[in-house]
Amino acid sequence: VQRQCILPIVFDGYRIGGAYRIDLLVDRQLVVEVKSVQRILPLHEAQVRTYLRMSGHKVGLVLNFNTVLLRDGIRRISV
Repeated sequence: VQRQCILPIVFDGYRIGGAYRIDLLVDRQLVVEVKSVQRILPLHEAQVRTYLRMSGHKVGLVLNFNTVLLRDGIRRISV
């Protein structure tokens, strides 16, 4: 598991380092975004989709720890 993986942006030949940070990258394949919010919003899912597109990974998870049962706070995202 890698924590706080920096995901740079390259636009028009310019590289912006540290623009995005992936919370957890598991086995160099699974992007995990950790949240503690009332409920998972479409904005949180869009954030993971952006990370997936920019990093070239296929699958991501949004984990919301602000739930009674953790399984109710897991959302799978794929591109």
